[in-house]
Amino acid sequence: MGYKTKIQLIKRKESEQWYVNFPTQVAQVMGFKKGEEFEWSLLDKNSLKLRKV
Repeated sequence: MGYKTKIQLIKRKESEQWYVNFPTQVAQVMGFKKGEEFEWSLLDKNSLKLRKV
């Protein structure tokens, strides 16, 4: 089962940040903790891999 989400962009004067929000169900199953660090890997143009570090 997939969960749809939107990418958010916050633009500031000298920088920009991109955000991905995870649905609560995904965060709970993965056991996310506030401040926990993850690593993104680009698999191909359409796929990312997220891994706990």
